[in-house]
Amino acid sequence: MQKYAIYRSDTGYYYYEYHDTLESLKGTKFDGIIEEDKLPVVIGGTGGYFHFTEDDYMFDRIVESEGRPLTLEQMFFKNQDTFKLGWMSPDGDTYSCDYTSHTKCATVLAEKFFPHAKLPERALGKAGWLKIIDSWDGVQREHGQFVYSLTGKITKRQADRLFDLGLYNNPEVKKLIEDCEDQW
Repeated sequence: MQKYAIYRSDTGYYYYEYHDTLESLKGTKFDGIIEEDKLPVVIGGTGGYFHFTEDDYMFDRIVESEGRPLTLEQMFFKNQDTFKLGWMSPDGDTYSCDYTSHTKCATVLAEKFFPHAKLPERALGKAGWLKIIDSWDGVQREHGQFVYSLTGKITKRQADRLFDLGLYNNPEVKKLIEDCEDQW
């Protein structure tokens, strides 16, 4: 059973391996490197570690789990009222992520919806999912949202949801709607 430190962000929860004993570090690459006076630690997804403190303002709880400690909907809030960036299913369901987590979100989505997919983002795109990304290119004064469709198609439910999100008038959305209206 592995322990995990769970943290909250604006778009969902995320987790790190949590280690509070030298015994729990056995078999990890930090076995023999981290000394007892450095415990507890959390091991990040990029191969590093840092000292754990409950005072971290995003820390939520410690959990024990045999596998991934969070569900898809916990990691990437589904149909969040404040949705800005993430993925949208052909049915119009949204899964929130921040501007750097689209690939991680796609991986977890594909595990659930397309378990045999080798390329998660491509599998989602080919199945009609929309990717809503940050359109900021470093030149504009403000960040925006850009809606990307791998297939160049959009469903009526997606169009309705994009309207609800205030993205209906984006140039790329107008084009998608124009190209697909006769199919609805």
